[in-house]
Amino acid sequence: MEQMGRGAKIQAWLENTARRIISVFLKIVGKELTDAQWRAFWQFVQFGIVGLSNTLISYVVYLLGISLRMHYLAASVLGFVVSVQNAFYWNNKYVFQTKEGETRVWWKTWIKTFLSYASTGLVLANLLLVLWVDVLHIPEALGPVLNLIITIPLNFILNKLWAFRGKGEQKA
Repeated sequence: MEQMGRGAKIQAWLENTARRIISVFLKIVGKELTDAQWRAFWQFVQFGIVGLSNTLISYVVYLLGISLRMHYLAASVLGFVVSVQNAFYWNNKYVFQTKEGETRVWWKTWIKTFLSYASTGLVLANLLLVLWVDVLHIPEALGPVLNLIITIPLNFILNKLWAFRGKGEQKA
């Protein structure tokens, strides 16, 4: 049997622990998850964890930029670029792993990742940021937080169904 690295062991432990806890809760309310439902749920949880780290990275870079007197949109773009690198690495390594018989060309996936995040994290997020800051006069530091309500679900769908779909994968 192939040896698991420390990261894989931690991930397996977290998944097993979460599944046990959720299974107990679901039994209490008279429900059960199939293996396919669990895998989809756990993938979304992993995406959320990566997304949280992306959000923190992007937000810290954004705050650093505006504290250095960058225009808030320039700071937003800089935070976006840095966070997409983080997103690609972790989503490719842990969240959207290739299945047996699948292939994925890393640079094509990186481009798709960049484009999928660009549509929500760059274009949509910055349009919303202008709305929050310039139209509704919400503080610059709060605008990116409000964007998450809209951009996170869209990012997951774009990444799952387009950016990280391996060649030979069946549609979900």
